[in-house]
Amino acid sequence: MQNGLVLRSTGSWYEIRNPDGHIFQGRLKGKFKLKGLKVTNPIAVGDRVLFDVEDEAENTAIITDIAPRENYIIRQSVHKTAHGHMLAANIDQAVLLATLAMPRTSTGFIDRFLVSAESFRIPTTIVFNKVDILSEDGLAFQQEIIELYERIGYNCLSTSATENEGVDEFRALLDQKVTLVAGHSGVGKSSLVNAIAPDLNLRTNEVSSFANKGVHTTTFAEMFELAPNTYIIDTPGIKELGLMDTSKTEIGHYFPEMRDRLNKCRFNNCLHINEPGCAIKEAVGEGDIAESRYMSYLSMMEGGDNRR
Repeated sequence: MQNGLVLRSTGSWYEIRNPDGHIFQGRLKGKFKLKGLKVTNPIAVGDRVLFDVEDEAENTAIITDIAPRENYIIRQSVHKTAHGHMLAANIDQAVLLATLAMPRTSTGFIDRFLVSAESFRIPTTIVFNKVDILSEDGLAFQQEIIELYERIGYNCLSTSATENEGVDEFRALLDQKVTLVAGHSGVGKSSLVNAIAPDLNLRTNEVSSFANKGVHTTTFAEMFELAPNTYIIDTPGIKELGLMDTSKTEIGHYFPEMRDRLNKCRFNNCLHINEPGCAIKEAVGEGDIAESRYMSYLSMMEGGDNRR
């Protein structure tokens, strides 16, 4: 019996590295269910697993158990709505790459990701990439969005992989941590990672100007070691982000600007939709909570468009 770290998931096979640095191709024997979780992928990149070597010559292994997770980020499965899909496990922080053009990342999508991360208290930085293609008005609008998120406690960074802007700051952000890097297809995840670690040579693709959408270049989640104790998990581009493992009564707790006001509502079971004496709606009316954030909250409560 050996223990190892899952570096790559390809659906039914998993790339596992043991403490000696040896790589095995592992698979699950039979059905493997996680207690209390319906997922399409029971094992995620970042998981620590126990395994038996099946064939030493072929470097194949059978995974027998998964160590308890410190945290994970999960989204609703695109194909099985009652199931979730694990993006990564046991991470120190998340980086959400966003772009205001080619393609456009909506604040609703950003908010859904932040709520997913907040549910496990995973610190998140929002990196606004491709600033070199923005007009003067576009840059001003981006600054407004950055100020909105920084005001509620989120770290933000502006970058351009092609112009080498903010690349050093991005590299420093990752130092000595396990970081999940996520975002829509086409936001420049691979280009930005290649800028700080050219040896990885991650595959990139142009954004379709016709649809203003990215082309998937990462098929499966994969962990890379940039330096000792510095890892990134590159994920497939996320088109939709349906929430999992989150009840309606919990969602407000994952909005930092709402969290401090929840005990000020007239009713302790207030859902902040149409109840009288609601401190959250009052704060929205007074401009203390951004309307875009409140609209995202309502969308999540209604189970609305995951791409919003």
